[in-house]
Amino acid sequence: QVQLVESGGGLVQAGGSLRLSCAASGRTFSNYVIGWFRQAPGKEREFVAAIQWRGDSAYYADSVKGRFTISRDNAKNTAYLQMNSLKPEDTAVYYCAADSAWGGSDYYKEGMYDYWGQGTQVTVSS
Repeated sequence: QVQLVESGGGLVQAGGSLRLSCAASGRTFSNYVIGWFRQAPGKEREFVAAIQWRGDSAYYADSVKGRFTISRDNAKNTAYLQMNSLKPEDTAVYYCAADSAWGGSDYYKEGMYDYWGQGTQVTVSS
């Protein structure tokens, strides 16, 4: 199995930027599809972005499209989520997730991913 550790969260003002990292260990990173999800207080966890094995295909939630960019460096066993133009509504715990299979149109579903990190807090102040 693969272990995932997120980092890079913190407190930022609205309009600012953060870059989250998801470091993987345990198995060949390039064999895994990576997804980012987030959970705000009192809300269900929601899909943010996903990227396929080679990084040539990426998918985004409408709420972050144009502001967030998902990427990966397979040589470093790390995936990233660059977040620009942050809004207070982006405040949440952000999780990365991994799976060895691509679920096609199910890429936004939590159930597609077998492995999860512990999350990193992102707080955007107004």
